[in-house]
Amino acid sequence: MFDKHFLNSLTFIHQSKMVQIKAVHEIIREISPHYAKTGEPESEHRLVYESNSEGLEPVYFFIIDLIEGFGLSPEKLVDNFSSSPGSGYFAEMGQRASIMQQQGAKILGDVNAVLRSVLNLIYDLKEFRIRLQSYDDLKKPSTKDAAVLSLKQIWMDKVDINKGNSSIKAMALSQAGFQTLIDAFLVVKDAKEVDKLDLNDRVKRILVPRVAEFNAWLEQSEKELRKRYELEKTYLKSQVSSLKLYSRWAKPYLRAASQLEAKDFGTNPALVKVFNTLLLELSLLGKQELKVKEAALEGELPNDFTKDSFLKSLKRKYYGCLLIDFKFRGIPQKIQGSQHYTFGGKSEVVFRSYALNDDEINKLKQELDKSDLSDALLLVEGTTDESLSHLQEEIDFFLEDKDVYEESKSSDDSSNPFLALFGFYDKAPNQKKQKPDKKKEIIVKADNWVEKNNLRPLAAERIKEISFSVFDIYKKAHGMASFT
Repeated sequence: MFDKHFLNSLTFIHQSKMVQIKAVHEIIREISPHYAKTGEPESEHRLVYESNSEGLEPVYFFIIDLIEGFGLSPEKLVDNFSSSPGSGYFAEMGQRASIMQQQGAKILGDVNAVLRSVLNLIYDLKEFRIRLQSYDDLKKPSTKDAAVLSLKQIWMDKVDINKGNSSIKAMALSQAGFQTLIDAFLVVKDAKEVDKLDLNDRVKRILVPRVAEFNAWLEQSEKELRKRYELEKTYLKSQVSSLKLYSRWAKPYLRAASQLEAKDFGTNPALVKVFNTLLLELSLLGKQELKVKEAALEGELPNDFTKDSFLKSLKRKYYGCLLIDFKFRGIPQKIQGSQHYTFGGKSEVVFRSYALNDDEINKLKQELDKSDLSDALLLVEGTTDESLSHLQEEIDFFLEDKDVYEESKSSDDSSNPFLALFGFYDKAPNQKKQKPDKKKEIIVKADNWVEKNNLRPLAAERIKEISFSVFDIYKKAHGMASFT
């Protein structure tokens, strides 16, 4: 599998230390009260090899398959690369990243256009909602008079004003003899009441047809306004579906563009501007849960640990965790007739074993999320999901509003594509909607007596054995049994 030069240069160094940038093992040492005291993992093994023809891929995939065979679930935590600015690989990756960025930016332009449309629709629906509230108040005896006065004002400002100098307001404010026209119009309800008022005949002749016009408008405008309101809501649904679609289209391009961005390795001497050099950093975390009851039945823990009452009292699970860090320094060489590269160079792989509980693992992931390792991904999420989620309450209000006459709370609409985009369907029915809270800072508490003296030591012992077995099997699988 490996050439002769590779076999001759392969060396395994047991229990050695490797210096990296702010790496995962350093974060574990900071967040874990246990490893903050000890300062070292349970075990550490390192292999270093250099080959002009063999890259990191054979080692990487062999180890992944190997730890899966031991029952560990591998998870990639870090995946960084960088190349010299003068290398052909740098130009190739930069070109690919530019294509992804351009395509993502084009789709984001469509997202912004639809988003502006959604904003305009929301404002229109709010106006319709306010107008319809006046019509709803007409049906309530306690608010009927106020609603009529409000609608008469709207009719004078929006409809009657189109008559110009012959409108009620223009005549009352600028023509002599019609000063009482506005007050009379606001008081009367129909043509019969006009005759009962103490007004001159000129005012009455103007007032009778205007009152009739208003009553006709009152009936027709409500129907038309409710139709327009429903049409706007239907259009809002279609626009929200478009937002969902464009967001899905944009994410792969933005994610790919962020993944193709090279990491800044600072003053690393391997990156000389005009050299043809590539640096890679990978970190894998494989974990295996400690089954307390099974371990007690096998005699590795006290018999009392098999009792259900004891198992329920345990607040945290413990895992044997194998952290594998890969570092590669290579020379990329393009394959003729292909867009792919081959890599030859120096590889370093370090196996570190830890016994971690739930809190420590969650805290580790939280710290990685804060670091620049995931900044690009956060930008992608902010560009698509987060910017839209600010409108969720407004959109949700109208999409779930089935009847403007009802004042009761509406239930969640599971057919809403916008809610499906953000995963709001795990809420209980009739539960009051709340804005999603930011993730709380996880505080890792020190081990109690049982955890310190039983659970963590057993998890540590098991993962130490697995770590050495993975290291040892890899050696023997390639005929390296004589190396230590």
